[in-house]
Amino acid sequence: MGKENPFSKEKLVIGLLISRDEHRIALEEELKERWGPFDLTAGPLAFDYTHYYDREMGTPIFRWFYSFAELADPSRLADIKRETDRIEGKYLNGEGGRTVNLDPGLMALHRFILATTKDNAHRIPLRDGIYGETTLLYRNRDFEPLEWTYPDFRSRENRDILKKIREIYKGDLKSGK
Repeated sequence: MGKENPFSKEKLVIGLLISRDEHRIALEEELKERWGPFDLTAGPLAFDYTHYYDREMGTPIFRWFYSFAELADPSRLADIKRETDRIEGKYLNGEGGRTVNLDPGLMALHRFILATTKDNAHRIPLRDGIYGETTLLYRNRDFEPLEWTYPDFRSRENRDILKKIREIYKGDLKSGK
């Protein structure tokens, strides 16, 4: 019989896709109010991996990453996703389309998980219509994409940013955060 143990806290990382930079500063303040200060911000990075969001968001689209100093309880990932969806809803355009897209994820030393509302065979139901997806595995000193990993998370540039965040997280764990 296994022994139940509490989950270790993980690093909250939120990816932002945005085409209208005038919303970014207010959005960053809202994220900090909700989850505390950032310990790393990266962007703007050109988001030219797909045209999926172009019609809704306009172009050009840029990716930003925000890593939070306070570690998160991984059992709260569904709550975090629901909150980011609520925040997105505050930034709709005149036609009801998004001008921002928030992708919350949790980083452990050995993986990076994204939260999503879209079901698929490789996604695990968390609760309330939210799924978790292992997006990257950390092996051989690098994040490795899986067959379903989104193209931008496959990129060397974005994986290098996530490696920097992982180093911060390792420091957090050593300091007992």
